[in-house]
Parts: sequence; C-alpha cells; structure tokens
Amino acid sequence: FSGVLAEEVLWALLELQEQLAAIRAWAPTAERWVTLEDVCYAPLNPGDPTLGDCCVNSITQYFQNNGTHLAMTAPQSHGQQSGTVGWRDHLIYCINSPLSFKDITALELSCTARYGGP
Repeated sequence: FSGVLAEEVLWALLELQEQLAAIRAWAPTAERWVTLEDVCYAPLNPGDPTLGDCCVNSITQYFQNNGTHLAMTAPQSHGQQSGTVGWRDHLIYCINSPLSFKDITALELSCTARYGGP
C-alpha cells in the first residue's frame, strides 16, 4: 500500500483525529466550554453522546480509531502456508465486509467503527 493508504499516513491521520477530538472552545453565550461531544452526530446515542459515540467517517474507523488495533499482527496458517497478518489484511477484509463484527483473519478485529456503525 502506498499514498494515502501508507501506514505512516494512517498513523498521522489517527494522531490528527485525536488532536481534533481534544479541541474545546469557550462559548461565551452558554458560558461553558464546548467540545466535539456537544456538536457531533451520534446516531446510536443522540441523547447524551460521549466522544466514542460520535460518527467520524475515516479509514481509521476500521480499527476503531485505536492505535493498538492498527499495530496488531498475528500468525496465521492456511493449509501448508503460514505467515503473518496485519493491518493490510484487516483493511482489505473490511472494505469488502464493512458490517462484519469479526474479520476472518487471525486478528479477529471488528470492521465496525468505534461508534458502532459501518
């Protein structure tokens, strides 16, 4: 993978998203700090969303915006062939099956986003 799907780009995107999620602004009219949770679209918890409920459309959602998931590798065998699966294998699976709760690799990661949707 190269270009926008290079591993370094995914790590940079994940870091940028974490920085954006931490932004807060003072709302003088409301006399309080406003965060992403106050303004985000949270389809599965619209009444009282947490940051994890916010719908953020990003390729890193295939890893639930979790660096540990992005860094995971696992040994996998198929018949006489064996190797190591990682983020590329998970991404390819999820692009084809975005609603899967567990991929078919040895990683066994979900393809659904952190907020629970596709």
